[in-house]
Amino acid sequence: MSDPYLVFRQAVERPEEQIDLARAALTVALDDYPNLDISSYLARLDDLAVAVAARIGPDGDTARTIAALNIVLFKEQGFRANRDNYFDPKNSFLNEVLDRKTGIPITLSLVYMEVAQRVGLSFDGVGFPGHFLLKHVAANGAEIVLDAFNQGEIKSRDDLAKLLAAQYGNKVTLRPEFLETASKKQILKRMLNNLKAIYLREDAAKDLLKVLPVLERMVILDPASAEDVRDRGAVYLQLECFKQAREDLERYLVLAPDAADAGVVREKIIDLAKQVSRMH
Repeated sequence: MSDPYLVFRQAVERPEEQIDLARAALTVALDDYPNLDISSYLARLDDLAVAVAARIGPDGDTARTIAALNIVLFKEQGFRANRDNYFDPKNSFLNEVLDRKTGIPITLSLVYMEVAQRVGLSFDGVGFPGHFLLKHVAANGAEIVLDAFNQGEIKSRDDLAKLLAAQYGNKVTLRPEFLETASKKQILKRMLNNLKAIYLREDAAKDLLKVLPVLERMVILDPASAEDVRDRGAVYLQLECFKQAREDLERYLVLAPDAADAGVVREKIIDLAKQVSRMH
């Protein structure tokens, strides 16, 4: 079996335009599915695009293409929001989303944008607060914001304001930056953040052996992310991998020397050094 971290690194350590987002997302699942046939799942996206193209016809415009995407994905294929078990880790694995045809906003959006791209309609991810969305920008600059979690529903500015109000009350108002395009690496990081949060909220003493591969990938994506390096060090510490924990915590202080918890981390490093010396 190939090194899953190496496979992920090869998928993401390249210029933005060269990252195959679907392939990179599938590599996230390799620890849980070591025999995953990535090519077969990419072929499924191709097959979905063929079905959509057949509905569009030769002269399909943007509206017709979106209608065809919605019919094929949500009516014929039955892709749907997993509202009943939103925090199931399987919702964050693209292979499981394609198998079970259910997911959360970001993974359903990923399916939608990948199929749309294959039929010639470009959508970008939008890291909207609390609810991932998609955006198409027309040649004249007009924007279409779409919600793959809700059957491909087009969102108006009023809809977006209501979505914010439902989640945050009157504390947050709609701002232009909420609709900024997310890069492919940002999309992958948001997927990994979801998994990280799920594994750390488990009641059964937290699934540290599950969260560690997630953090490894987050650091691969962004080696300068002090928070991810610190969190990986904290997991290593709980797993009693003291050498790795110390290295990560020391790296954290290099990346964020003025962090609010820098003093606490320095004390922990001193304790770790004593532990390591006693072990030798």
